[in-house]
Amino acid sequence: MTGPSFWDIGEKKKLLIFQRSFHEHTLRMRVVLSQLPLSVCVCLSAVLVWLFFPATLQNPLFLVFLLSQALLLALCIVVPWHRLPFASFLVIPVLDMVSIAFGREGGQEALTGLSVLVVLPVIWLCASGLYPKLAIALSFIGPLVIVWSPLFARGDLSEQSLTKPLLFPILILGIGVSVSVLTLSMVRQQRALEQQDEALKEALDVSTKQERLLNTVMEALPLGVVAVDGDGHDILMNRRQRQTHTLATPPDIEDPNESQLLVFDTDRTTPLPADRRPVRRAVLGERFTDQLVWLGDGKDQRAFTASARPMVDDAGKFAGSVVVFSDVTELVNALAAKDDFVANVSHEFRTPLTSILGYVELILDDPDVLDARSRKQLDIVRRNAERLLTLVSDLLAVRSGQIAIQPHTVDVAELVRGSVSSAEPRAAKAGIRLSMNLPDALEAHVDSSRIAQVLDNLVSNAIKYSPDGGDVEVAAWEDQDFVFCRVTDTGMGMNEEEQAEAFTKFFRAGGVRNSAIPGVGLGLPISKAIVEAHGGTITLESEPGRGTTFTVKVPA
Repeated sequence: MTGPSFWDIGEKKKLLIFQRSFHEHTLRMRVVLSQLPLSVCVCLSAVLVWLFFPATLQNPLFLVFLLSQALLLALCIVVPWHRLPFASFLVIPVLDMVSIAFGREGGQEALTGLSVLVVLPVIWLCASGLYPKLAIALSFIGPLVIVWSPLFARGDLSEQSLTKPLLFPILILGIGVSVSVLTLSMVRQQRALEQQDEALKEALDVSTKQERLLNTVMEALPLGVVAVDGDGHDILMNRRQRQTHTLATPPDIEDPNESQLLVFDTDRTTPLPADRRPVRRAVLGERFTDQLVWLGDGKDQRAFTASARPMVDDAGKFAGSVVVFSDVTELVNALAAKDDFVANVSHEFRTPLTSILGYVELILDDPDVLDARSRKQLDIVRRNAERLLTLVSDLLAVRSGQIAIQPHTVDVAELVRGSVSSAEPRAAKAGIRLSMNLPDALEAHVDSSRIAQVLDNLVSNAIKYSPDGGDVEVAAWEDQDFVFCRVTDTGMGMNEEEQAEAFTKFFRAGGVRNSAIPGVGLGLPISKAIVEAHGGTITLESEPGRGTTFTVKVPA
């Protein structure tokens, strides 16, 4: 194959010149292009005169016209206009008017209407947008000088001779005014567009910087983040999430869909149903926090918590969701190890406690061995040993997730009265006013000892965490086959983070830890396990410094 010829290169350059917008050219090229229409017209006029009126070429005025036009075109090409004051090039159209005056006088016997060529420099002047008032004035004065100068040269200064050619400069003036108005309008539009373009560039720069910042933050996060649109398509995924996705990808499927990913329930073996998988829930518009799932298979399996927040458009319609995955494998393993430790220690405690209780009861069963004082002391030992054994049993039950209950028909109102009655001495000592809001009777099919344990714990906590006195109210009622018990205090309260952890084993709020209030953080987890064993729920509402409300709901 041969390379492009010189002719092809030249043609391409010519096309490039005329395909560019006028303002994209250099100043010198713009000056040349502005002069070029007049130069072409002059060349055509010269050809016509040479063909049909060769005698006119002997006229010195016409020759001056031709030579001056050639010189002006050469000046447009040669002069470095960008080094001169910006408006210097406007001298060219003014000199064009002078040149056309010579051409009109020297060639009017051959070609009539040469003076019309003045419209081209007038358009140049008015279209430049520079000195618009002066340009309009020259668009009238220039043509006027062209048509009057021969009259002054011949001395024909009669009123009729001066008035006769006035229509021509007036016509050119109209053209100049029109061009000037259009140019000024276009200049204003151009400035407005330039301002908009500048604003768009600034907005684009800001957007680009924010995008770079977002990408940097996303890539630096130790969390996996994926954003999906309303149709479930991924629109954003950081490096950590790509690794997480790879972990959940089956080895025999290159591009799996959501239902094919290796996502398992908390038991690590049961595949999670498609509608319960985090990304699917997010696509359906659900908002959730810390859903525990296991991803992958075999020894590489990892535990993740997933949280999702939906996105909405300007109309408030669902537009997608952002899902965050956090690797909590070490934490889950640590919690499992802690539970195993608690279970092992509890088993070790159970045997000696059982032995202690057995021997204490044997001693207490013999009425002749002990005096009254010793018997009272051993009663205290037995009571506390039984309490400790119950606590150990509850720890083991919470660890296994099973609390043994023996439901029977119970008057819950009477259980509440007993719990409040037992707590009255302690409440009076703490300066707390205890009150009840109960029906006369409230029957339910529950384990009385377990529900009493829950009530005792909630009332005890309400008194314990109201160190500055206040009010504690215990209420109970029945609604739609459910029995509700509510314990409300005006004590310390908890913030949102503490509320989220309130039912976690061994958790104690920051304000409690910094005080002298005793506790190990097991009362609420055990109460929750008891209530859930009845098929019920326990919830709380709290506000720091304004108190806490616990609500127990169990089937009647």
